[in-house]
Amino acid sequence: MTARTTGSPTNTPSPGRHRWLAACCVAGLSACNLGPGYQRPDVPPPAAWTGADAQAAAAWPSADWWKGFGSPQLDAFMAQSRQANDDIAAAIARVRQADAQARIAGAALLPTLDASFDASQTRTQGSSGSHTGATFSPLLSASYALDFWGKNRATRDAAVAAANASRYDRATVELTVMSSVAGTYFQTLSLRDRLDVAQKNLDAAQTILNGLKLQQQAGTANALDVAQQATTVATLYAAIPPLKQQLRQSVDALAILVGATPESVEVNSGTLDGVAQPQVAPGLPSELLARRPDVAEAEAQLISANADMAAARAAFFPSIVLTASGGYASDQLAGLLNPSNAIFSVAAGITQPIFEGGLLQGQSELAKGRYAELAADYHKAVISAFGNVEDALVAVQQTAEQEQRQQEAVNTAQRAYEIAQAQMHAGTINVLTLLNTESALFTAQDALAQVKFSHLQALVNLFSALGGGWQQA
Repeated sequence: MTARTTGSPTNTPSPGRHRWLAACCVAGLSACNLGPGYQRPDVPPPAAWTGADAQAAAAWPSADWWKGFGSPQLDAFMAQSRQANDDIAAAIARVRQADAQARIAGAALLPTLDASFDASQTRTQGSSGSHTGATFSPLLSASYALDFWGKNRATRDAAVAAANASRYDRATVELTVMSSVAGTYFQTLSLRDRLDVAQKNLDAAQTILNGLKLQQQAGTANALDVAQQATTVATLYAAIPPLKQQLRQSVDALAILVGATPESVEVNSGTLDGVAQPQVAPGLPSELLARRPDVAEAEAQLISANADMAAARAAFFPSIVLTASGGYASDQLAGLLNPSNAIFSVAAGITQPIFEGGLLQGQSELAKGRYAELAADYHKAVISAFGNVEDALVAVQQTAEQEQRQQEAVNTAQRAYEIAQAQMHAGTINVLTLLNTESALFTAQDALAQVKFSHLQALVNLFSALGGGWQQA
C-alpha cells in the first residue's frame, strides 16, 4: 500500500525513526529461509548396460547426429524442420512465457516507485461570497515489502526453475521432432524400395505369363498353368496400391514435420541401400542423466515445486511493508517548489494471518502433494531413460542380425528363382514350382526392405535415447 499526504507538511523524522527503518532493512536483507533445501532424489544408475559391448569405446551422439547417415536429403529436411516445425515454434514461445513469468515473480523482491501530480480546484460559498482555491501536489511514492521469511524469494526461485524446465522441454521437443523426421524419412525410403520390389516382381510375373500364353498357343502349356500365373500377376498388382497409399501418407507426415504443406514435399529419389549406418555406443550409465533433456526437465519441475513449498510455509508468517512518500503541496503553482511546501511521510505495516478458513494450510498441503507427484515423475523419468537405452541397444543388435539373415534369405531365393526359370524353359519342372520360387523371392525381398527400415529406426531410437547430443550445462 502506498500512503500519500496532501495536507500540511509533517515533522522531520526523528533519529530514532531512522534507526528503526534501518533495522527493518537489515532484517529484510538477512531474511529467514523456511523452505527445505533441495536434494536430488537418489536413483542409483546401473553399473553397466546389459545390451552394450563392454569392449566398445564410448561414442555418444553429436549434436548433428543425423549427418552420420550420409543423406544430404535428410540433412535438408532436418534443417527445414528446425526452422519451420510448429511444435518447436510452440516450445520456443513457451520459453518466452516462462521467462516473463520469472521476471514477474522477481519483481516482488524490488521496491516500487511511483510519481504523480495532482491538481484540484475548489469553490466554496460563504456569507461574504464565493471563494475559489487551487491545490497542486507533485508526489513521489515508494513501497517495499520486506521478504523476511523468504516467501517472495522462494516464489521467484520457483518461477526461475519453471523457466529452466521450459528450456529443457524445448530441447526435448526438438529431439523428438528430429527423431520423427529421420524415422519418417527412412520409412518413406523403405516404402519406395518395397514399391520398386513389387513393380519388378510384377514385371517378371507378367513376362512369364506372356510366355505361358505363347506356349499355350503352341500346345506346350495348358490352361491351368496360364490361370495360375495370371493369379500371381493379379496378386502382385493388388499389392501395389496399398504401398502407394502408405508412401503418400508417409510423405505427407514428413511435410507436416518440416512445417510445409503436403503437396510441396516430395521424395523422388534415394533408397535404404544408400543410407549409411553410423556407429554409436553409450558411455557409463551414470553419464546418461546429464544428456537427457527430459530428465533435466523433470528435475527442474521438482526444484520449482520445492520452492513452492517454501513459499507456502512462509505465508503463515507476518508480512512487513514499508511505504514512503514525499513531494510538495501548494495553492500556488509558482511557489510550488519552495522548501516550505515540502511534505514527507513514512510508514510501516505488519500483517499476521489469524484465520484464513484453511486457505494457507490447504496451499501448503497442495504444494507438498505437488512435490510428491513430481518426485515420482522424476523417478519414472530416470528409470525410463535407462530403459529406453537398453531397449534401443537390443533393438539395434537384433535388427542388425535380422538384416544379415534376411539378406542371406534373399540371395538364396534369388538363386532358386533363377534355377527354376532355367528348368522351366528346359521343360524339366512344371509352372507350379516356378510360382513357388517366385513367391518366395518376392516375400524375401519385401521383408528385407522392412528389416532395413527397422534397423535404421532402431539406430534413430538409440540416438534419441542417448540424448541426441544434448548436454546439460
